Amino acid sequence: MSLPSSQRFLALDVFRGVTICFMIIVNTSGNGATTYAPLQHAHWNGFTPTDLVFPSFLFAVGNAMSFVMPKWNTKTQAAVLAKIFKRTAIIFFLGYLMYWFPFFKLDSNHHITVFPISETRIMGVLQRIALCYGIAALLIYYLKPKIAIVISSILLFVYWFLMMQFGNTDDPLSMQGNAGLKFDLWLMGENHLYHGEGFAFDPEGWLSTLPAIANVVAGYVVGQFVQQKGKTYEGLTKLLLVGFALIVMAYFWGLSFPINKKLWTSSFVLHTVGLDCMILAAIIFFIDFLHQTAWAPFFEIVGKNPLIVYLVSELLVTVLYMISVGNTNLFHWLYENIFVYAGAYFGAFLFSICYMLICWSVGYVMDKRKIYIRV
Repeated sequence: MSLPSSQRFLALDVFRGVTICFMIIVNTSGNGATTYAPLQHAHWNGFTPTDLVFPSFLFAVGNAMSFVMPKWNTKTQAAVLAKIFKRTAIIFFLGYLMYWFPFFKLDSNHHITVFPISETRIMGVLQRIALCYGIAALLIYYLKPKIAIVISSILLFVYWFLMMQFGNTDDPLSMQGNAGLKFDLWLMGENHLYHGEGFAFDPEGWLSTLPAIANVVAGYVVGQFVQQKGKTYEGLTKLLLVGFALIVMAYFWGLSFPINKKLWTSSFVLHTVGLDCMILAAIIFFIDFLHQTAWAPFFEIVGKNPLIVYLVSELLVTVLYMISVGNTNLFHWLYENIFVYAGAYFGAFLFSICYMLICWSVGYVMDKRKIYIRV
């Protein structure tokens, strides 16, 4: 628990807050069958606004790291490594526990039994954030940022090679025939993978974590650049141009390695980093150039406690699903008896907005009490 640094860059906190708020909205639609298309992930190849959420989270992790890294120069190597490995382990373990929660399940006879470790999902959102943070932090700590960029770029090409070389020969980029799934099945087994697609396939698998490291490294480099030149028109122009250039590169790479969030393809990395650069530039323009900041505190509140607000959003929805109301659960009951009257689609959207505001209120209370959780 610590106070926020006086050196915080408002636009970066707002960017992080916008990302978390949007993440909660797209994760908690009142009814998946009547969710607006832009608020759903692309089924496979392609891109929707929802697909930008997770990579933006990683980008924001890199942004935050750019503020912390200078402080590491005053610490011993042992202290820095202990900090990196401790943070990586804690975030990974929190993600693992979050998917395991509530640690029990009902058997066929509706008896409560302990949810076995042998069936728990190992990888996931926080787990990927932990691994990408840890690897990116080590790269940047021991090497210069430029070298970290080169290594991240090499990883994008290595991942492309691995996916094309070791996937099914007829379709190496299919959901059930890609190299990432094969590696996850070999390493962890079917029971430890995500089954939301109707079969074992984890969109946050081990192999697809490799290209995601680049999202964090890019976030660090951009965060460092913003601190130095972000409040100048020259800096803003460069940020926009880099973002546009990355999007163009993503388009052409996508012709042979399609933009795909669930595979986290290399073209997907370039596309999302490019968009994040342009979105961050827009936020900086409104806040630091036009001085339109009336809207900023709402998102800044969440940006100061992103991990806690995200954990609350994930755990609370699990609790709502656990509470039985008649023949359904409380989550669906609320939609079907309250929000559906606003319309099937708008009601589902309104539900997610209200749920986000409940989670936001947790961040608001913590901010009022000056409580900021740092891992």
